[in-house]
Amino acid sequence: MKYLMLVCVDPDFTPGADDGKPDVDDWAGEMDGKGIRLMGDRTRPASAATTVRVRNREVLVTDGPFVETKDLIAGFDVLECEDLDQAIEVASKHPMAWAGAIELRPVWPWGDE
Repeated sequence: MKYLMLVCVDPDFTPGADDGKPDVDDWAGEMDGKGIRLMGDRTRPASAATTVRVRNREVLVTDGPFVETKDLIAGFDVLECEDLDQAIEVASKHPMAWAGAIELRPVWPWGDE
């Protein structure tokens, strides 16, 4: 099962001197080696976002994110996991789980109802 893993930062979080957070390159290398991480990357800051909506057949474009949120998306990964339990285990090892938040969303392929 595929999962979209949204990597979010918490701007109010202040880490301790030794919080034990793992290294992101180590995490990516391990998950790539196991074939779990299919792809992933950082994203530019929310200030670089563009939101597109269509209302009454008119395309509306807004600079920045549409939804105000405390947790800002900093990156994403696409995972291939056996089930949600494995996806949670993988996400819990990501450094941003220690300093921000990880949101897991199952991918819903077209044609699957």
